[in-house]
Amino acid sequence: MKLRSATSEFFCFIESPIIAYMKYYAVIVAGGSGNRMQSHQPKQFLELTGVPILMHTLDAFYNCDLNIEIILVLPSDHVNTWKALIAKHQFDTPHRIAEGGATRYDSVKNGLDQINGNGIVAIHDGARPLVTSDVIHRTVDEAQKSGSGIAAVQVKDSIRQMVNGQNKSVDRSKFYAVQTPQTFDVQLIKKAFAASKSNLFTDDATVAEASGVKVVLVEGRYDNIKITTPEDLVVAEKILELRNKNA
Repeated sequence: MKLRSATSEFFCFIESPIIAYMKYYAVIVAGGSGNRMQSHQPKQFLELTGVPILMHTLDAFYNCDLNIEIILVLPSDHVNTWKALIAKHQFDTPHRIAEGGATRYDSVKNGLDQINGNGIVAIHDGARPLVTSDVIHRTVDEAQKSGSGIAAVQVKDSIRQMVNGQNKSVDRSKFYAVQTPQTFDVQLIKKAFAASKSNLFTDDATVAEASGVKVVLVEGRYDNIKITTPEDLVVAEKILELRNKNA
């Protein structure tokens, strides 16, 4: 599937009267543990350049020029920790909190339930703090055109498929690594979640696809990494350092 890339047409389009009245939302899902980070603290609360990972993530959406309303989905037993971190870091980025569920699917659904009316919603991993405005814009633009816009990048490594204990080479040019944000028309994705017969889906595009929504991939970024292991944290710090140098 060919990725849709950014065009100058989009940046003119967002200034039109129609888009001026569009409502934008971000549902940030932050229910991770610290197991693979070898930490007793949930990974989204670990510090990246002196600030909790999750604060970087929320700021990425707040600083995007779309006036996005942020809904943060947290496990109930993480809320007090988050509030303490807000006070410690004097974090004032506007957001509201929704309670997480037993699975990622349930957590996203709880976040979507906080949205009334129409609009565009970007669903994003709390532990993916390096998302940039250009990626957010691309997913939003495509969701406005076709109902969905899913950030993805072509696979770099050679890959092999395992079938019945045997492996074979496959053409990597046909495969994409899916990222977030995964952005949708609000009503389309809410209907998809309401119609789903399983809560075991691990990403939102799959939920949408199961209900008949066409999934459209757009160009992500290789540095839009999800922090899962200690090595990811080191890489993320280096990416931010390079961005600051080039700013």
